Amino acid sequence: MNILDDLKLQYKLGGIAMRVIYWNIACFLISLAFFYQYSGGGFAYPNWLALSSDPNVFMFKPWTFLTYAFFHATFLHLLFNMMVLNFASNLFMTFFTQKQYLGLYILSAVFSGVVFSLSFYFLNVAGSIVGASAAIMAILVAVTTYQPLMNVRLLLIGNVKLWHITAVILVLDLMQFRLDNTGGHISHLAGAFFGFIFIKLLQNGTDLSIVISKTLDFFTNLFRKSPTTPFTKVHKNYKKPTEKVTSRIVTKDKTQQQIDEILDKISQSGYDCLTKEEKEFLFKAGK
Repeated sequence: MNILDDLKLQYKLGGIAMRVIYWNIACFLISLAFFYQYSGGGFAYPNWLALSSDPNVFMFKPWTFLTYAFFHATFLHLLFNMMVLNFASNLFMTFFTQKQYLGLYILSAVFSGVVFSLSFYFLNVAGSIVGASAAIMAILVAVTTYQPLMNVRLLLIGNVKLWHITAVILVLDLMQFRLDNTGGHISHLAGAFFGFIFIKLLQNGTDLSIVISKTLDFFTNLFRKSPTTPFTKVHKNYKKPTEKVTSRIVTKDKTQQQIDEILDKISQSGYDCLTKEEKEFLFKAGK
């Protein structure tokens, strides 16, 4: 297998968290081709991609409340965000489902974008933002809210509590609030707030991600051709199933859990560290 096959395999089996990372990287590569100013050494994102604080812009381009969360200003901006996103995603996917992950990413990006635009409007400041930081903060704070005392091993530091890591990041955001990138820090804090609210509502039985899941299912079914099969009347004894109370917090099946563990191993130590059995398991799971 070559590198391209490995990337395809990771994209296919890595789940929604890995795909979101791939989407961010793909958007950055597209940016290099179309929006990078080689003379000035920076990106010039059009107002139909970046989120503007000008009501005359965002009111007529509402999709920018989401598109901004997939583009980045610099390579280092992308690199740092994807490292934190991978870290937060691995923790989040330990406890929650892929639909909840995607729902949180999208909803937190939109919520943070609205907070940014309204804040700049009332402060009478003009500006625009790009970056996945707000959605990443939502994911990190969400899993921290759910499991604040989880032990996380950091290189050169050792084991620390998850809430310690999240607290440091939030404090750094607050300290830099008035120094630079005020709009970015506003969206970060808004994302953190949304992640907290998302988990609290989930624990009380309200899963906000259902809004995104049902919307995506609607459009998927809209463009999916239903197979035409002849009508067959089938008689069978029917027994009403007993209702089973289930929690909104859904656990994953064993196969997906094993796939996630193998992909985590790949992200930490590379594909070559896998055993022969693990490689065979990935190929069988991808068929």
